[in-house]
Amino acid sequence: MDCPVCKNAMITLELEDVEIDYCTECGGIWLDAGELEQLLGEPQKAKQLLASFQIDAQSTERLRKCPICYKKMQKVKVGSSTPVVFIDKCRRGDGLWFDRGELRDICEKAQLDKDNKITGLLNDMFAYDQN
Repeated sequence: MDCPVCKNAMITLELEDVEIDYCTECGGIWLDAGELEQLLGEPQKAKQLLASFQIDAQSTERLRKCPICYKKMQKVKVGSSTPVVFIDKCRRGDGLWFDRGELRDICEKAQLDKDNKITGLLNDMFAYDQN
């Protein structure tokens, strides 16, 4: 599968028994449909997070193509944090694209990772700065 940002081939990594696609060039992460829920491990929290996604038709960010169906994805605003976090969501529901650090930021801001399990794994795997 090719990265929707830099078009390089992504590698598959396992994170908490969930296979994620990772771009070594730009640091983005692709999660197939249902993988975010599996990664979070708590269906209620995953449902709350997904319900917080709001399609943003005014976003000036360039629309990216889904690496599965190749159709333009939607920009969705996640939660109500400041600064605003936008991610890319496949219109057909094939998955979600997170730019470098966005998945970690979303988990932290939404307090979805009480034990810092996901955040710690992301930090270890991708050498994110620990602010």
